[in-house]
Amino acid sequence: MSSTELPEAVAATAAGPRVSAVRVAEGERLRSVTLPGLTLNVRHRPSERTGLPPALYVHGLGGSSQNWSALMPLLEDVVDGEAVDLPGFGDSPPPDDGDYSLTAHARAVIRLLDAGERGPVHLIGNSLGGAVATRVAAVRPDLVRTLTLISPALPELRAQRGAWPTALLALPGVASLFTRLTRDWTAEQRVRGVLGLCYGDPGRVTDEGLRNAVEEMERRLSLPYFWDAMARSARGIVDAYTLGGQHGLWRQAERVLAPTLLVYGGRDRLISFRMARKAAATFRDSRLLTLPDAGHVAMMEYPETVAQAVRELIGDGRGGDDRPDGAAGIDDNDGS
Repeated sequence: MSSTELPEAVAATAAGPRVSAVRVAEGERLRSVTLPGLTLNVRHRPSERTGLPPALYVHGLGGSSQNWSALMPLLEDVVDGEAVDLPGFGDSPPPDDGDYSLTAHARAVIRLLDAGERGPVHLIGNSLGGAVATRVAAVRPDLVRTLTLISPALPELRAQRGAWPTALLALPGVASLFTRLTRDWTAEQRVRGVLGLCYGDPGRVTDEGLRNAVEEMERRLSLPYFWDAMARSARGIVDAYTLGGQHGLWRQAERVLAPTLLVYGGRDRLISFRMARKAAATFRDSRLLTLPDAGHVAMMEYPETVAQAVRELIGDGRGGDDRPDGAAGIDDNDGS
């Protein structure tokens, strides 16, 4: 394994040209971790404190490590946080074998943790990243101290209408068709569509946040593998949903030993709010945070509330009357 620090800019890789560098927020550093057949971009926020337990953040479909830039500074005094760009997303190039299955993404996370000898970590995942984190926690419990899942992409019998495009994207040829049909869309139009789908209230996005998102969208659309990574990863989610037996995600959720925080948004258009209770009953040592006004990315919409819940999980707190604004409540489930 090799690791190269990238404090200001992003080095070119063999995966394709860089039209612009990824955004690096104040206090963040980037590094590139090279493994056999795989290169991963890792966003690190060094803490002023030493000896803190490690944390790893895993983004969702179409996202990147930047999705955690609002949450990471709120936890930098309790964890040594890193956020990974999954293969083919953010600034991580595609994997050499072209495998974007859920198992492959989970394997990438495991290999990253093993190579860096950072485990066990506080593992935090959103959407696709939540499904990946669930699988990691189930098959490698030695790598996970606690598990935080924000709108995890766990199988539903009746998928949300907002999730239908993701399922369609998994079908062969749909990605290229969509590319042709939307070739005249501007990056801002695409971003506003994504925000409307992922945020409970898109009005919470600041002008600066919108500009940053548009710049990132322009960068991603310039990458020759962008739609391929999206389509293959969407197919990986669909395949994982249909997998039964011991490899099924709900069966693996039952096997998770780590204390687990589940975060669900009442306005989530991608993952049904009704799945919250099922998840809380399935993960054996879980607590549930429900945010009625949040959408699919609560860590971006209500970072302070999510951070407080993560702090309580790490410190084995049980909530209380000092709950931050926006939280409907935290319910505990001890598996009994």
